[in-house]
Amino acid sequence: MDNIEHYMNEVGQRARQASRAMAKADSAAKNLALSLIAAAIRRDADILRAANQQDLDAARANGLTEAMLDRLTLSDKAIATMAEGLEQIVSLSDPIGEISNMKYRPTGIQVGQMRVPLGVIGIIYEARPNVTVDAAGLCIKSGNATILRGGSEAINCNQALARLVKQGLAEAGLPEDAVQVVETTDRAAVGALITMTEYVDVIVPRGGKGLIERLIKEAKVPMIKHLDGICHVYIDDKADSRKALDVAFNAKCHRYGTCNTMETLLVARAVAPQILPPLAELYRVKEVELRCDEESHAILADYPQLAVATEEDWSTEYLAPILAVKVVADVDEAIEHINRYSSQHTDSIITEDYTRAMRFLREVDSASVMVNASTRFADGFEYGLGAEIGISNDKLHARGPVGLEGLTSLKYVVLGQGQVRQ
Repeated sequence: MDNIEHYMNEVGQRARQASRAMAKADSAAKNLALSLIAAAIRRDADILRAANQQDLDAARANGLTEAMLDRLTLSDKAIATMAEGLEQIVSLSDPIGEISNMKYRPTGIQVGQMRVPLGVIGIIYEARPNVTVDAAGLCIKSGNATILRGGSEAINCNQALARLVKQGLAEAGLPEDAVQVVETTDRAAVGALITMTEYVDVIVPRGGKGLIERLIKEAKVPMIKHLDGICHVYIDDKADSRKALDVAFNAKCHRYGTCNTMETLLVARAVAPQILPPLAELYRVKEVELRCDEESHAILADYPQLAVATEEDWSTEYLAPILAVKVVADVDEAIEHINRYSSQHTDSIITEDYTRAMRFLREVDSASVMVNASTRFADGFEYGLGAEIGISNDKLHARGPVGLEGLTSLKYVVLGQGQVRQ
């Protein structure tokens, strides 16, 4: 593509035009589009798998890491989950036009707030083709237009999915340009997208630390973002041992390459000698390397893949079969460690003590805080949002998995009967 800036400007113009039609689209048309896209995904599953295989073959030839290959793979389950996510979005209430907090003022006017779309949302993501569908579905239901710039490693699958989305929009009588997948893999397209303030209202990046750091430096369009997924599980001395083993194993080993995977395990000193050895046996099967502080290192001295943790390990997102392990005195030290090193994404406590659980929920400053549950549940689909456009550990506008409400804003509405201000 000879002129990236010209191409991206055209994409932006079409998105802005489509956003005006989407803002006034009724729920029936939006739900019909989502249902048609879900049906097409199931119908064309073989075509999607073939496109994905092209991407996987190229990715392996280019030496992509196992974590990236895992994100890139579109399994049968992933295809089914994409369709189910769209159907779940259909079942959710349409937030657009909802009026809340109406109150009479002494002057007789009524003041309230109406929920409205953000407008045009640019989404930049790496590897995961399912993001194409999740993002499209949420933007359609919330009355937004979106520009999707997926990674070059998923270009074939993303384009196949984009065709299905456009078909569904057209058949439902909605503008095809409401969802546009950037057709070039040139990195200059990202630079253009994040500076097109006249066409794009917000950027949602989903990718590695390098991508996010670049966008923080270069973007002129506001962002909803998270930088790292440094997630913790703390096993309290009042924990049920079976729950502790199950959750700590799942949080690390269910999938390595996701932002809600546990990267640091904290264990109360009183139970560390009882909990760590059987847990290490579970990790041994998965060949997880343990990077331990002095106390946990002594307890697990015979573990085959053992290393001494450095200061850097407490603030590292591995996205790999590597786990930092630390023994702490109690819940106070656990909370202090988490608030110092966590990326404010997701952190969990395993305990049967109600008071400690409530303290953990209140005092851990993260977007998702859990009791007796795996950090892997920090996900829009699992939270009943239908899907997510990303996970935000920012504190303004949206926090945690960003679903329909996170893609809307509020404007004030005033109802009067001819009042004038005195």
